[in-house]
Amino acid sequence: MTERKGKNGGSGSGNGDVAVGISVGTAIGVALGLTVFDNIALGIGVGMALGIALGSARRGRREPPGGSRGER
Repeated sequence: MTERKGKNGGSGSGNGDVAVGISVGTAIGVALGLTVFDNIALGIGVGMALGIALGSARRGRREPPGGSRGER
């Protein structure tokens, strides 16, 4: 495999936060959809939205103010 470098690739810290947020949010959304909304599709949508938001916020807290890896 090739390793991508730059703003969107590479193996730096925080590159998997959004992906983890999507997967955890989807799992929570399935549970919410079945219990609260009685509609699994609606629950998945809500869970993914929350997961993406939390994953992006977590990634934003890790990066320095100048961007990832000190880029400007």
